[in-house]
Amino acid sequence: MKVIFAGGGTGGHVFPAIAIADEVKKLDPSSEILFVGTKERIESRLVPQKGYPFRTIWISGFRRKLSLDNLLFPLKILVSLMQSLILLKSEKPDVVVGTGGYVCGPVLYVASILEIPTVVQEQNSLPGVTTRLLSRRATEVHLMFESAVRYLKRSDNVKITGNPTREILGSISRKDALHYFGFVGSKKTLLVLGGSLGALSINNAVLRCLKDFGNAGIQIIWQTGEQDYERVRSLTGEFPDVKVFKFIESMEYAYAAADLTLCRAGAITIAELTRLGVPTVLIPYPYAAANHQVENAKAMVKAHAAEMIMDHETDRKTCETVLGLIRDDARLKTMHENSLMLGKPAAAKDIARSVVALGHR
Repeated sequence: MKVIFAGGGTGGHVFPAIAIADEVKKLDPSSEILFVGTKERIESRLVPQKGYPFRTIWISGFRRKLSLDNLLFPLKILVSLMQSLILLKSEKPDVVVGTGGYVCGPVLYVASILEIPTVVQEQNSLPGVTTRLLSRRATEVHLMFESAVRYLKRSDNVKITGNPTREILGSISRKDALHYFGFVGSKKTLLVLGGSLGALSINNAVLRCLKDFGNAGIQIIWQTGEQDYERVRSLTGEFPDVKVFKFIESMEYAYAAADLTLCRAGAITIAELTRLGVPTVLIPYPYAAANHQVENAKAMVKAHAAEMIMDHETDRKTCETVLGLIRDDARLKTMHENSLMLGKPAAAKDIARSVVALGHR
């Protein structure tokens, strides 16, 4: 059986694909897996690191604001469709899986025309444009949120399976994780994440709180994003208990070390947090489509699994909220237990079963 995975642009599209691919290999060790993405984005680095073959097509998203890049968009669509046709004719996959983003659009569209079974996995409560278009032709569509069904043209091919997360999450002990980052177990650890691309408002808020966090004996693991890395690194040199990274490759260690996480409310991040039950302060990205990150965060807060700070409140509330929570062991324990109840750790395996069934049809 040969499976092609298409998806990329952000970690939120790449990590689900890798999680499903890993489960497919467990279910069918003889299967061949190929990833398709773009050479400029995160998938071109992450996928080869995981040992999977990787091919590229020429495609990018359509910018919602005026941009010269948009002039090339029609040409990119045409070229990517031709590249996808050549690739699929050459590789002859048994099934094609798309995990969202503009990368999977041309690959899955051509696959559907060639009558190759296709699987779409959508992470968010509001499906993206690509998912909405592909859902009409897809063999199966796997969703995290049942509320997302109303945005799709069909419902007869939809399954509610949750968001895939990697099985390696939860495999690391706290002791080993703290040793990995050079930390001690007697201090509380705050994990700061802005997503694979970083988050300026979160970075600025933590910079303002550094002295307070240091005085409280908090050690910090901090993913800044590539663009803000040098600035943050230069401003944290005097704080030995702050470890700064452009991007954290081994998130299993970061989550295992964390007593509390401060992060955006993206669907995959929440899926990972709830798989492990990590107590969290969520700062939703304010420009997410249809405000879906706020809705994600509200669901967590309602379940008493997280606190939420709106992006415009970060200057005023971050220090107080983080310090109040990280010192409260009883509250952290309750958040941990409630978060675990929301998790769907079997999502990747369930989707992989569908992929294998379609591939062997």
